[in-house]
Amino acid sequence: QVQLVESGGGLVQPGGSLRLSCAASGNIFEFNAIGWYRQAPGKEREFVGAINVGGRIDTADSVKGRFAIFRDGSKNTVYLQMNSLKPEDTAAYYCRANIPSGVYWGQGTQVTVSS
Repeated sequence: QVQLVESGGGLVQPGGSLRLSCAASGNIFEFNAIGWYRQAPGKEREFVGAINVGGRIDTADSVKGRFAIFRDGSKNTVYLQMNSLKPEDTAAYYCRANIPSGVYWGQGTQVTVSS
């Protein structure tokens, strides 16, 4: 079983930046994949980006060039660096880990982009 704890959400103005963190209870380099999803009010949860066990990074077209995912194995933490934020990025952001025994989610952290 894996526990995931997100942090770093908040209120930011359009064009601003935020960095989200997801601290995992296991060795993230042994995970099949770890990454981020988001869910805006009234919408389905959508993929944002992820890193797989081989280090390959996939990101959604909607955030390419603005968001970056990277990991720190010494802290078992994966980060989502969000730049040039737009109001449509407003959502609850969830960390997701895919390991051999199953899929695990964090509790989510709210990101609000508004002036």
